[in-house]
Amino acid sequence: MSVACVAMVCGIGVERAEAQARPLVIRSDPGGLLGARSKEIRRLRASGERVELRGTCNSACTMYLGLANVCVDRRASFGFHGPSWYGKALPPTQFEHWSVVMADSYKEPLRSWFMNTARYEIRGHIRLSGAELIRLGYAEC
Repeated sequence: MSVACVAMVCGIGVERAEAQARPLVIRSDPGGLLGARSKEIRRLRASGERVELRGTCNSACTMYLGLANVCVDRRASFGFHGPSWYGKALPPTQFEHWSVVMADSYKEPLRSWFMNTARYEIRGHIRLSGAELIRLGYAEC
């Protein structure tokens, strides 16, 4: 009986380890609210979970790029724009705050490009390919 119990406990541990080893794969993410995404990024950072960006990743989704354990598919598409309230301009102090929150998720030179260019686009997206991000230093999946 104790042998069966040990095997059962070991089996559970293996299943949990396998579940944790599976990456979070992003294939179509339109973005969302920056505060909520920031919390999700903190959770993923603490867990060390691998994130694979393999499809369309727009707006707040691009904040996944700030994770140490992230990779980018060269065929993925990323849409960058500045912080807004559903396409409406934020007051200057909020715009600056959320711009910095987003920019802190990016490596250089993407961070500077975002702060100098992309954050001023609030009605559409400026698109970059996964291949472009890989050339900028992001890991390829």
